[in-house]
Amino acid sequence: MDISDIVSYVTNEDNLKHLLEQYRSLGPFPGILLTFMKSFVPPLPTLLIVGVNAAVYGLWAGFLYSWIGIVSGCLVTFLIVRKIAGHPYLERLARKPKIARTTKWIRRNAYSYVFLLSLFPVGPFVVINIAAGLAGMRLRSFLMAVLIGKGIMVFTVSYIGYDVAKYIENPYQLLYVLLFVAVSLIVSKKIEKRFSSGQTMELE
Repeated sequence: MDISDIVSYVTNEDNLKHLLEQYRSLGPFPGILLTFMKSFVPPLPTLLIVGVNAAVYGLWAGFLYSWIGIVSGCLVTFLIVRKIAGHPYLERLARKPKIARTTKWIRRNAYSYVFLLSLFPVGPFVVINIAAGLAGMRLRSFLMAVLIGKGIMVFTVSYIGYDVAKYIENPYQLLYVLLFVAVSLIVSKKIEKRFSSGQTMELE
């Protein structure tokens, strides 16, 4: 079974539930591994995996496993890119005008860049992590932005995925989810001022 077969298999909700139930004896490992792989296999469906994790393991356990897996995947990707960023090929690539301008912008707005894009359940996760690594974003700032941004996203998707039928029958209850996201954004802005405060980043 190659990567395309695996992706095709896990994009089916029933298959994914069966897979997690089948290997539930392994504890949280299957749920964590699936979300971890999202950073390396972009076609994997984040919404589906996170939602099914919550449905199979329960709201809080499912949220925790998905959060650990996604954050770990982002962190590993980021660290790998930072490690090889000094490679001559990557240095030549970074000097190209368009890439240089993008990198400069990311350096000035790193926390906001990573945090805001982390809020979306769909998107170029791998690109975000790679760009942050190439731009030399500080590990502490990257980790904080990912922990909070992914935490908000994963909890929101888990909360809905835990009982989808409830939201189909009572869509107005989505207002509570939106309120949670709004409050989280306000709190995160205060944290952003502490960790970035508009200053140019320094390499650790």
